[in-house]
Amino acid sequence: MTTRDEVARWYEYLRARGRSTATISTYRSVLSGFPDPLTATQDQAESWWDGLGEHSPAMRAKSLAVVRSFYRWAAKFDVRSDDPTRRLDPPTLGSHLPKWVSRSEMQQLLATVDGDMRRAVALGAYAGLRVAEAAALDWADVDLEGRWITVRGGKGDKDRTLDLPALLADELMPVTGGNVVAAGGPAYTAGALQRKANRAIKAAGLEHTFHRLRARFATVGYGATNNLLAMQRALGHVSPTTTARYAATGGEDLRAIGSAVTQQ
Repeated sequence: MTTRDEVARWYEYLRARGRSTATISTYRSVLSGFPDPLTATQDQAESWWDGLGEHSPAMRAKSLAVVRSFYRWAAKFDVRSDDPTRRLDPPTLGSHLPKWVSRSEMQQLLATVDGDMRRAVALGAYAGLRVAEAAALDWADVDLEGRWITVRGGKGDKDRTLDLPALLADELMPVTGGNVVAAGGPAYTAGALQRKANRAIKAAGLEHTFHRLRARFATVGYGATNNLLAMQRALGHVSPTTTARYAATGGEDLRAIGSAVTQQ
């Protein structure tokens, strides 16, 4: 088989393992910048790595992880037994708290967006949807009477159910049938919605991205409930370890500590 055939097999393998279209698109973008993965030498891999030197440590680490994912698959299916990236050391990543859209920033953003972007922003901030999930949401999965949203085929191809607060329901109205964000029109791709939403956020004067709307949902939600497992379910995380990043940014326990040490 040609390199293109083998790489296509890998993408099909990823789809079968539940990787989302957005994730596979990211993998495709990274691998397109790598030398021919079936013939790449260690020197070529190291030259590619050096070429990523101006990118952020997180971006470099993610790119290396993608390429190594391909080589693990290649070894498993006898496509290629060695990994030319084996001598590369991923950058050390610091431990940073997630940034999120504050209440005042949310008000500033909502004052500047309307229509499809307002619905998308509301789904990110008030339901914690990923951009791909917001782009794909259909009115058939919005239960106004029961006040539930069913997210279909989230990360890992898993469904989950979310509360539909009255404020969010108001932002999504009127019911048009079909796609929610596009008001019944053709659905955005995840990439197109992310680009348009990020431009709208920047136009509002905010240094944020769509993902930070979801971070707001996670941080404020955990601070109100102090329930890590509930937030894990709401966010659709596979592991509570991922959710715990947001637990570190707030919560009544931290306020209780501050109150105790200042009153004793």
